[in-house]
Amino acid sequence: MIRSSLSDTIIRWAIYGFVGLVVVFLMAPILIIIPISFSSARYLTFPPPGFSFQWYRELVERPEWLRAFWVSLKVAGLCVVLSLAFGLPASFALVRAKFRLTPLFYALILSPMLLPSVVVGLGLFFLFSKLGITGSVGGLALGQAVVIMPIVVVMITSTLQGFDRRLEQAALIFGASPLTAFRLITLPIIAPAIISAALFVILLSFDDLLIALFLSDPSTSTLSIAIWNNTTMQISPVIAAASVCLLGMSIMILGLVAIARRRA
Repeated sequence: MIRSSLSDTIIRWAIYGFVGLVVVFLMAPILIIIPISFSSARYLTFPPPGFSFQWYRELVERPEWLRAFWVSLKVAGLCVVLSLAFGLPASFALVRAKFRLTPLFYALILSPMLLPSVVVGLGLFFLFSKLGITGSVGGLALGQAVVIMPIVVVMITSTLQGFDRRLEQAALIFGASPLTAFRLITLPIIAPAIISAALFVILLSFDDLLIALFLSDPSTSTLSIAIWNNTTMQISPVIAAASVCLLGMSIMILGLVAIARRRA
């Protein structure tokens, strides 16, 4: 009995130690970027020789960084609208429409997420070039929505599958119209899933690089492209400052997602 308890304790602590090493391995690059962003050096170096806010000041003062941020913000907002406009009806159709080809349609909707982003980006480039919408905010948002929308469908579909339709039926029995039942019953219940999906779309839109590389031009460069260009052309700590800002935004969005899921 004592040996069994001792062996269980050793195994448990071994698992804790392994998980701790994995966490340190994953977090180390992020933890290194943060002090580099406050470096007083003129180039990327670790550990930093001194403390300074100069790179955050340069990030705010340089017009190309501000333009890239606003482009990313507009693209992310439009991508949310497009992803929800297509993803929400698709989720309802997959859950509530009873037809034999539902698994096939579900697989087709998820295919952009399963295929390599390079393949999707190249196909979108040739298609959007024919349509004349490459290099535009709308084209970039539509291209990102093609890749991100499957995640919206997965999140909303999982919520709808656990939805009790008897609540809607009760509202219809008491005289509510289908639209009223959806607005007062269904929508409030699935709202946390919709909010979580929208926040994930914003996060993934800001993080996207490959689709933006294929569909943008110098006037519609996003923040990810600005970081990429500065990484290939000049190694400056302003890249670390921009990365830390993206990291802070990601943590904030994930916190909001956790709050929305808890409310659900």
